[in-house]
Amino acid sequence: MGSDEFKYKITVFTPTYNRENKIMKLYDSLKAQSNKSFEWIVIDDGSTDNTEMLLRQWSDISNGFPIKYEETKNGGKHRAINKGLELSQGELFFIVDSDDLLVDDAIDIIIKWYDSVKNKNDFAGVAGLKGYTKHKMVGKTFNGEHLDATSLERSKHNILGDKAEIFKTSLLKKFKFPEIENEKFITESLVWYRIANKGYKLRWFNQIIYICDYLEDGLTRNIDKLYIDNFEGYTFFLKEILKYNDLPRGRKIKIVSAYIYRGKKKGRSLRQISKNIDKNILFVLFLFVISSIYKLIIRGKN
Repeated sequence: MGSDEFKYKITVFTPTYNRENKIMKLYDSLKAQSNKSFEWIVIDDGSTDNTEMLLRQWSDISNGFPIKYEETKNGGKHRAINKGLELSQGELFFIVDSDDLLVDDAIDIIIKWYDSVKNKNDFAGVAGLKGYTKHKMVGKTFNGEHLDATSLERSKHNILGDKAEIFKTSLLKKFKFPEIENEKFITESLVWYRIANKGYKLRWFNQIIYICDYLEDGLTRNIDKLYIDNFEGYTFFLKEILKYNDLPRGRKIKIVSAYIYRGKKKGRSLRQISKNIDKNILFVLFLFVISSIYKLIIRGKN
C-alpha cells in the first residue's frame, strides 16, 4: 500500500481506562502540535468515569485533527490496539498512553525521520526518546543523532528503557496481538520482537518526543502483578522470544530469571516452571539461586 492511499500521515492511538482526570493533558498536547496531519483514535477499555462524555465533546470541536472514539468491553491494552489498527487510516501508528503527552513538534519530528526511511522495505518505522521532562530522558541511549537497529538489538546499542516506537500501520496489521481467553494483558514486546525477528529495523533517533507520567495504577508500575495475573500469555511470550538468535544471551538470562521469580509468586514449582519454558530443571534451579542471592544483596544495601 502506497503512502498516497492513507488518509493521514499518522494515527495517534490511545487506549484508555478511567483516565478522565489525566487525558486532558494529552488532548491539549495534540491541539498544540505544529503539524496536524494525524488522526486521534481512542479506544475506551470499559471506563466507568466520564471519559466518554469528554471525548464526545472534543469530537464535536474543530481541533485541526479528527477524533475517533469507541468503547469496548474491558479486555486489556493489546485488544484495544488490535481494534485501533482496524480503524486506523494513518500511514504510521503511534501508541500514546492516556496519562502521557507529546512535545509540541512531535508529529513534525516523526515525519522528518520517517521520510528518511519510508522507501526502505527493511524498515518497520522509527523510534524517538521518551522523557520524564523535555530535557530528562527515560533510560539510556547511544551516542550520535540516529542509529538503525532491530528491537532485538537494543541492549547491544545501549537503547535501554521505554522508547517511543512508531510503526508502519500496514506492517502492524500483519502482526496483531494474540488474544488469550480470560487474560487481559500481554506485553507489547511480543509483537515488537516478532517484527524484529523478521529482520525489520527501526531508525532510532535521539530526540525526546514523548513525556511520561508513570502513574501508581499504570501498567509500568504494576508489571509484576500483570505478568502473574496473566501467566499464560507471559509464558507464551517467554517461550517464543527464547528462540530468537538475535536476543543477547545476557538478556535471555535476565528474562528467564524474572519469569522464575514471578512463577514462584504465582505458586508454580521450579519443575513446573522448567516444563513451561522447556528448560532443564538444573538451569532453572541455578538461576533461581543466583537471583535469590542477588535480591538478598540488594535488600541488604537498602
